[in-house]
Amino acid sequence: MVLRVPADGDGRSAYLAELAELIWPGPAEPTLHRGGRGWVVVPSAARPRLLVPTGSPRAAASAVRHSTEAVGRKAKLVRQGLATAFRLGLGPLVFRDRLVVRSAAGTLDAHLADVLGARSMVSMHIGPARANRKPVLQLLGPDGRALGYAKLGVDPLTRTLIDVEAAALRRLADLPLGPVTVAGVLHHGEWHGHALLVQEALPVRLPRATPATAEAAERAAMVAVAGCLGVRRRSYAGSEHAARLADAVDALGARPEAGRLRAVLKIVADADPMVAFGAWHGDWNGGNSAVLADGRVLVWDWERFESDVPAGYDALHRAVQTAIGHDGVEPPDAARALITGAAGTLAPFDQDGRDADLVAVLYLVELAARYLRDRQAEAGARLGHVDAWLLPAVEEHLARRAR
Repeated sequence: MVLRVPADGDGRSAYLAELAELIWPGPAEPTLHRGGRGWVVVPSAARPRLLVPTGSPRAAASAVRHSTEAVGRKAKLVRQGLATAFRLGLGPLVFRDRLVVRSAAGTLDAHLADVLGARSMVSMHIGPARANRKPVLQLLGPDGRALGYAKLGVDPLTRTLIDVEAAALRRLADLPLGPVTVAGVLHHGEWHGHALLVQEALPVRLPRATPATAEAAERAAMVAVAGCLGVRRRSYAGSEHAARLADAVDALGARPEAGRLRAVLKIVADADPMVAFGAWHGDWNGGNSAVLADGRVLVWDWERFESDVPAGYDALHRAVQTAIGHDGVEPPDAARALITGAAGTLAPFDQDGRDADLVAVLYLVELAARYLRDRQAEAGARLGHVDAWLLPAVEEHLARRAR
């Protein structure tokens, strides 16, 4: 049975239908209703952002608090207001659309209860279109306690990301990470042909550091991750990373962006800067990290973890993503500022300040290759069109540098 959803402008209601079929496959029957029990669709089935379980106000409030890492004062206030409404039992009265599932046998939430060995309630955030978008379920006890998170890889890209993250978490568990705390793996396997990863819930509800101390703590955490497998300096042109990045660009084939990226890599290789190489998280941003008041830095979503990359890639990624996603800087301007400010950003990572701009260029090439390989533009991701923001900024800088 196909779940019928209202049309919307950004495709999230259609994605809600896909999620329902994935998580509650036949003979289960997911349907939309007005009022009643089931999952509350917030704010509506036409504009779904969150599925909140009913039956336990404490679990519902916890689902809202843990749905995403709110970035910015306004987002935090909205999230807190929603959580309070559900804790008081008002959420189901305000938001009337429900996702109701008949027959729970053979569903993912039933399987997860078996994996955990305890009754659990599930909640889901419904994000915007991205090539790597996948079901991520919060697992909650009836008392609101976070039991863990489950991720489901449903296509070649997301299955690979799930498996990479599981391997990364197991590897990181035995490495010196300084202030960084990562989740443990509770389960990694398959369900209905999909890759499934269940991991511990990090203590995100503990008191947070003040903004004045959080920035320095996060920088120290990035330095720790960069050095967790050791750091070595060598010339870029003959490095393994140079060969690997060139191969990644070549794998893009004949698309015009690939030719422009090859030209950029040749300029950097000819300059042959000395580069410090280490590891990186791969997608460090304000939505997957939190600095606690006790100094610990919680970091999750390790599906892009990689070694033997220029040290400081995480700091560059955090800077450009924050500029675009939080500060509202236009992507071309954010890319230009990233390159010109690279010396300061990379100073804690033992990169030579004279060639820090080239490390930033390499990072942007790495990001472009990822977005093009994952077909982010085709999936509707805003930054997937690298020819509209990233490539012009890089090419303009290299042209000025050559003068």
